[in-house]
Amino acid sequence: MRAILLAGGLSLVLTLVGTRYAIIVLARHGYGQLIRDDGPTTHHTKRGTPTMGGLVIVLASVLSYLAACLVTGRTPSASALLLMFLFVGLGTVGFLDDYIKISRQRSLGLRSRAKFIGQTFVAVAFGALALAPWFEDSRGQTPAGQTISLIRDPKDLTLPAIVVVLFIWLLIAGTSNAVNLTDGLDGLAAGASVMTFGAYTLVNIWQNNQWCGREPGPTCYEVRDPLDLAIFAAAITGACFGFLWWNASPAKIFMGDTGSLALGGALAGLAVLTRTEFLLALLGGLFVIQTLSVILQVGFFKATKGRRLFRMAPLHHHFEMLGWEEITVVIRFWLIAGIFVAAGLGLFYAEWVAGG
Repeated sequence: MRAILLAGGLSLVLTLVGTRYAIIVLARHGYGQLIRDDGPTTHHTKRGTPTMGGLVIVLASVLSYLAACLVTGRTPSASALLLMFLFVGLGTVGFLDDYIKISRQRSLGLRSRAKFIGQTFVAVAFGALALAPWFEDSRGQTPAGQTISLIRDPKDLTLPAIVVVLFIWLLIAGTSNAVNLTDGLDGLAAGASVMTFGAYTLVNIWQNNQWCGREPGPTCYEVRDPLDLAIFAAAITGACFGFLWWNASPAKIFMGDTGSLALGGALAGLAVLTRTEFLLALLGGLFVIQTLSVILQVGFFKATKGRRLFRMAPLHHHFEMLGWEEITVVIRFWLIAGIFVAAGLGLFYAEWVAGG
């Protein structure tokens, strides 16, 4: 528990202080956000606001996790190192996307094919390594399970490794893009991420307390490194919380694709490493709704030859176009995110009470 508190607290402080300096440096170099011309007109005042703040989130999270391990004498586990690889890898793809937008002064960064290739490479490498036998612990547990689960691995189901890797790839690509779509209003993605990563911190703490490696039993959890995952999840939670201080309306800085892709990838990675892949759809329900709104908008537009289901997608822009104030949309969407997180944690606990 000491390592968890240390990682979360240190990450919070680093992000609070680091983001302030990042705003100064990014503004000095002219690394400002470009705004879509077809978006809400109220967003045009945000043009030039420093972006790529996700760099601070990524660096603070990684440094805080490593510092917590160093202070408490822990050796970073395979699960945490894989999660770090996924977090930093997708953050790098997002950074390239942001940098191209800024350097070429256009609202689109990496070409969709290049972005897809980058996400695919990182996701497939993560999935393959998470199932690799050389990452087995003394009990024969690999970081990821060779199945797809809601809360724990089914005992009578084993899928081919290639199927699991493909599913992991889809989950990572979908979740990283979902958080990216949600990052459209001041503080929306950061606030929702605080709640979702906080939920995964609690999930990992509970799994560690009921870990099969310590107390085997009918309701224990077969997760390779639950405590280390809790430490990393706490570090990301603290980083998002600290970043929100500067990202809340009116935002002084945006996380950009650097932050949103990294956070989405880390959420998917935690779902895979905690054996709660399907539970992520509930814990991250707000991100699911945002993605579905875009899918429905595109599908309806094509099916009706030009008609729109929403005034604008993702969904948060629809309510802005209806005349809602931005801060009203953000707070109400935070409430929705909180309801989904509470429901997900409730389901997780109820499954344990029911005896697995």
